[in-house]
Amino acid sequence: MRKMCRLIGLLAAVCLSGTAVAQDKPYWVASWATSQMVPTNENIAPAEDLTDATLRQIVRISIGGRRLRVRLSNAFGTAPLVVSAASVALSADNRSSRIVPATRKQLTFGGAINVTIPAGADYFSDPVEMIVAAGADLALTLHLPSPPDRQTGHPGARAHSHFAHGQQVMAETLTGAKTSTRWYVIGGVEVDAPGAGALVILGDSITDGYGVQPNTNARWPDRLAVRLRANPSTRDLAVLNAGIGGNRLRLDGTGPNALARFEREVLTPPGVTHLLVIEGINDLGTLTRDAPATPEQHAALVREVIGVFHQIVTRARAHGIKVIGGTIMPDGAFAYYHPDAANEADRAAVNAWIRAPGNFDAVVDFDAAMRDPANPTRLRPDLDSGDGIHPSIAGYQAMADAVPLSLLAARRK
Repeated sequence: MRKMCRLIGLLAAVCLSGTAVAQDKPYWVASWATSQMVPTNENIAPAEDLTDATLRQIVRISIGGRRLRVRLSNAFGTAPLVVSAASVALSADNRSSRIVPATRKQLTFGGAINVTIPAGADYFSDPVEMIVAAGADLALTLHLPSPPDRQTGHPGARAHSHFAHGQQVMAETLTGAKTSTRWYVIGGVEVDAPGAGALVILGDSITDGYGVQPNTNARWPDRLAVRLRANPSTRDLAVLNAGIGGNRLRLDGTGPNALARFEREVLTPPGVTHLLVIEGINDLGTLTRDAPATPEQHAALVREVIGVFHQIVTRARAHGIKVIGGTIMPDGAFAYYHPDAANEADRAAVNAWIRAPGNFDAVVDFDAAMRDPANPTRLRPDLDSGDGIHPSIAGYQAMADAVPLSLLAARRK
């Protein structure tokens, strides 16, 4: 009998140990991410600013967790990139380089404080034991001995980044820092959040937040994240902004086309359960930006745009991701694209396909929410930033409000 009791006790201990291991196993979910591209023109950081340089960049995570890890990116580099030291901390003020000293943690990479990121690659830090809350502002700080041979970054940060010389990754405030509104080298933050999921919003400058002032976090995905956190059925769903200004579905522009970046930005982040696609206006507009197009060219464009949407839906569904289509909003007052009746017919044809049952798993009708009832080819005046294509701050809030939260209720892969 004593042997039997010991055996039962041993089995119970093993089971409890197994439960503890299972409970402690990380459940990584992307909480913040940004789309990577090759900076051009004024978005290229001067080589001097990235030589023996400490970069402190502020990002707002959308869900919290019990530990985190940081993803660095050399996705478009053509040579290895050395990061000699890195840290993470809570930002004390997202307008400055000041951090909360008690929260600072040195990042390591395979136990080492430095890392060499291969050309074309991303690199995760080791997990950091750091409890972070949803909506927290994190300061990600890196020291670069030398500038990248070709930079990888995101110009539309809509947040201040801070650049200083010397190794200052653990400093409370950077000495001699200058500011920028662009992100470099950083690609994502992932948190250990059992049961959580993530929504990727694949878009262009409207999603990237054109017109949003630095550090205000007033892009429509930011406002949607606030709504999600306030709702019990969606509060554990992260929002990942995969918007690039000028982005197109079919052709490269300021950044890779949507289909080319799909795998890195939709399939690679862990925990993605939902995808919302709101692209196409730049494909439609650039057709006639420089010269009129023939009816055959208009018809071919519509076919190709729909073809890319179909590819995105097929690939996302293959990975168990719910795919939501966002209708294309009006641009009738955006003179740069010279929109006419043929362009409007193209937009109507694409939107009809998006709305048709079965093509997407669900639809958010941004067109209906944002158009002027008196002139449906234009944005509603109070929701228009003034250029005829980009929403105002009130317009971005209206876009966030137009998303039915029922579409984003818990769905686990």
